[in-house]
Amino acid sequence: MSHQTHYSMSTTVPLAYEEAVNQVIDALKTEGFGVLTEIDMKATLKKKLDADFRRYMILGACNPPLAHQALQTDLSVGLLLPCNVIVYETGESESVVSVVDPVAMIGIAGQPELDAVASEARARLERVLEHLTAGVQA
Repeated sequence: MSHQTHYSMSTTVPLAYEEAVNQVIDALKTEGFGVLTEIDMKATLKKKLDADFRRYMILGACNPPLAHQALQTDLSVGLLLPCNVIVYETGESESVVSVVDPVAMIGIAGQPELDAVASEARARLERVLEHLTAGVQA
């Protein structure tokens, strides 16, 4: 199942949380993204607030050539980087994967010369979601 908001693209996959995180990281690598940051929200909220929360990971993904191209156009675009990807559990063997829509994020900058970079990043992230969906249906 897939859905989209004005700032994200998502899919639900029949994978346990750990497997979903691993497959997302692998699919990102296939599309030229490295994971720069991993924020475990369950652990963070437990440590900082002593609050219980579902397993929820925020991955900061970066495609160096696309980031470099965008930064050469506008140094402030770094505020919109990296591309965030979230994975969270919805059941024992079901997880949601959502990716930020780079076109929506770059639209904030109001610089049409960044549109091509954002469109390329979006196409790559869409393929990540497609890969996840195809991988579990195979």
